[in-house]
Amino acid sequence: MKSRAAGHPISITGLGCYVPERVMTNDEMAQIVDTTDEWISTRTGIKERRIAADDEAMSDLALPASRQALEQAGVRGRDLDLIIVATVTPDMTFPSTAALLADELGSVDAAAYDLSAGCTGFMYALAQGYGMLAGGFADRALIVGGDILSRVLDWSDRSTVVLFGDGAGAVVLERVEHGGFLGFELGADGGGGKELFIPGSGSRLSENGQGYLKMNGREVFKFATRVMVSSAEALLAECGRTVDEIDVYVPHQANIRIIDHATRKLGIPEEKVVVNVDRFGNTSSGSIPLALADAADDGRLKPGKLVLMTGMGAGLTWGSALIEWTQEMNGAN
Repeated sequence: MKSRAAGHPISITGLGCYVPERVMTNDEMAQIVDTTDEWISTRTGIKERRIAADDEAMSDLALPASRQALEQAGVRGRDLDLIIVATVTPDMTFPSTAALLADELGSVDAAAYDLSAGCTGFMYALAQGYGMLAGGFADRALIVGGDILSRVLDWSDRSTVVLFGDGAGAVVLERVEHGGFLGFELGADGGGGKELFIPGSGSRLSENGQGYLKMNGREVFKFATRVMVSSAEALLAECGRTVDEIDVYVPHQANIRIIDHATRKLGIPEEKVVVNVDRFGNTSSGSIPLALADAADDGRLKPGKLVLMTGMGAGLTWGSALIEWTQEMNGAN
């Protein structure tokens, strides 16, 4: 599915993020599984990741990120019409993490629900939020992406445990005078669902690794390197834009090799690419908003800048968004 934006311009007016305090380095990881800092760094680009405390749930990461985004946008919780939390690790199956977050923020009139699209969740949620505002069903939306994947990892499985970290990011969507989102491109291939999944985590019973993330790394890598490029190219073509016009490229932070491949194939200069996988690992739905926060902190998100975001993840899913940035962003981290 691809669509060019139409109607009143809608943009990101506030941005916030939060990561747990605990930092786990590769050397610490090597004390848990048979690995080394060199092995992890050369294959993934990851040097460290954040791990949530035992008493931290998804809503505990989402709340400070959301408050920061609301403050930056000058919006109160009670002014929100819609809250979407993109996550595969909600506080519980129900009530939704979004409903719990709405209560904490005082968003008494907001529709609130969770969305599951793996690491692509934030991109899907952005598109849904945009659609609700563009259709006139809402005036202000809070979109949160984040996960605590450390809770669903098999800590004896070297192939997965070294890759992931915990974190969350949030954005406020509002109507603006000009600029904002230019288009979205989303897709899913359920046939690849077996390559990245958590058996026994839903209504289908499983006796194989119940509750722990399973991944066919080779197949996911092949999928990621393909769709990170094809999704971005399809969106740019739909919007009548070229790669040369991109000022900031924000890819999903899964693996530095995937990012490097997409960057080379698209022809985007290295200085335009946001990379923080070395500090946070793969934070799933939190990946792209955390990278946006880094781009804001280093001064790259300025009004008029063209920003391309692309994600991919379990489903298998993918999604891209193109936005002409409209707001000054300072201190997002």
